[in-house]
Amino acid sequence: MQLRRIELFALQMRLRHPFETSFGREEEREFLLVRAQTDDFVGWGEVTVSRDPFYSYETLETAESVLRNYLIPWTLSAPIAHPDDLLPRLGQVRGHQMAKAGLEGALWDLYAQEQGLPLYRALGGERREIEVGISIGIEPTVDLLLQQVERFLGEGYRRIKIKIKPGQDYEPLRAVRDRFGNIPMMADANSAYRLSDIGLLQRLDELGLMMIEQPLGYDDIIDHAKLSPQLRTPICLDESIHGPDDARKAIELRAAGILNIKIGRLGGLGPARKTHDIAREAGIPVWCGGMLESGVGRLHNVAITTLPGFTLPGDTAASRRYWEEDIVEPEVEVTPQGTIVVPQTPGIGSAVREDRVRALAHGHWTYRP
Repeated sequence: MQLRRIELFALQMRLRHPFETSFGREEEREFLLVRAQTDDFVGWGEVTVSRDPFYSYETLETAESVLRNYLIPWTLSAPIAHPDDLLPRLGQVRGHQMAKAGLEGALWDLYAQEQGLPLYRALGGERREIEVGISIGIEPTVDLLLQQVERFLGEGYRRIKIKIKPGQDYEPLRAVRDRFGNIPMMADANSAYRLSDIGLLQRLDELGLMMIEQPLGYDDIIDHAKLSPQLRTPICLDESIHGPDDARKAIELRAAGILNIKIGRLGGLGPARKTHDIAREAGIPVWCGGMLESGVGRLHNVAITTLPGFTLPGDTAASRRYWEEDIVEPEVEVTPQGTIVVPQTPGIGSAVREDRVRALAHGHWTYRP
């Protein structure tokens, strides 16, 4: 790929419905888009950072700085034959996985178009249709939570994920179980608990959850390994897994029975695929988590989820779950059966509405070799 130009856009989009986790409440989403161009094609990637350093140390400002001062100039310094060649070139920068992933994702989109392949086929994916679940934030009241669950079950979603934090955990989950019976349901704690909370976490065992996601520290594997054998409910790790090596260590320590794969957190589609391979070889199920992505990041999630080890419904909901109007056409849609039909056109499968991107952008930078 002979890159002619890379552009970086800082965008802000308003959510249709506020989304609350143990980190706080979001009403708007700020993120970065990467546009990479050759003579013949344009590829898009999404940097799934947040404004604040709560989920990760990365923020809009850190990602912008690292991309502008290091990652983009290094990417343009020489031709790249394959997206897998990019990350070793960027390896001198430690961490900053989301910044790297957004850039790498744009190159994967370009590469797939050059090969005349849908992105999922370029990654080695197999499925033409994927199962999807829904993630529901912490609601002000149990009644509102029940309304949300009823709505999304009616729309066909195959798994319900509910965010929890101390004081808002057992009771709302119990209410959902009592109202809707044995639906596939999981809880996501986003590191809100400590090992000393084991009594409360054990109480959740009676609810028959699919998993408890990241109950303990965001940087912890050891305490999760201590907690795991004391629960009947499988532990799923999210924030603790920053790359394939972390996945290997967590599996060896038996810290988790399930892994959440997020492209941004792992540093790109290549590392996400490698993490999938490690988990699959070990017999550990994986699923694709979400970061309130626009259609660009959402379509990358769809593509990675077609790999054979993704055996649990992910968080890749329809565009309209979050946005009144997305930045891709066609938007990502969920069938009444709770699936997404994987696009078959080359690249990510939808056209990016560049007019809308530029209208929403509050920052825009252009780089050439």
